[in-house]
Amino acid sequence: MLNIKVTDSVMTLLKRKNIADKTLLLVTDDGGGKYSLQGGACSIGAKFSIVALDKFDPEYPLSIENNFDLKLYTSDYDTRFLRTGLTLDVKNSRITLKDNTGLLDSNVLIANGKDILAAFEKGIITNGKSC
Repeated sequence: MLNIKVTDSVMTLLKRKNIADKTLLLVTDDGGGKYSLQGGACSIGAKFSIVALDKFDPEYPLSIENNFDLKLYTSDYDTRFLRTGLTLDVKNSRITLKDNTGLLDSNVLIANGKDILAAFEKGIITNGKSC
């Protein structure tokens, strides 16, 4: 099972955005995933997002254990980029994600899953962009 340390500052931010009690996903935002907003081949494993959902998505079945008991999940694909020592923190007003090897993303986005899917459906945004 994956583990992640969530700092108090991240928890405060999630509460302020009223999503701390929602189902949350930690996803690699590389253009290929269901909730991917950005990316493409150049960003594989370099961009991440926290996606808030109203309910569990079976395509993201892997629970990420954390120190605040958040309902935090990811997918098999995303675990390829998530290693030991994961930490979500806030630095310079941005959410950062790091592991034991160093910084993974200095600007983790927060998004609403329902809004992302609706935008894809309407053609407002498309994933799988190239570099």
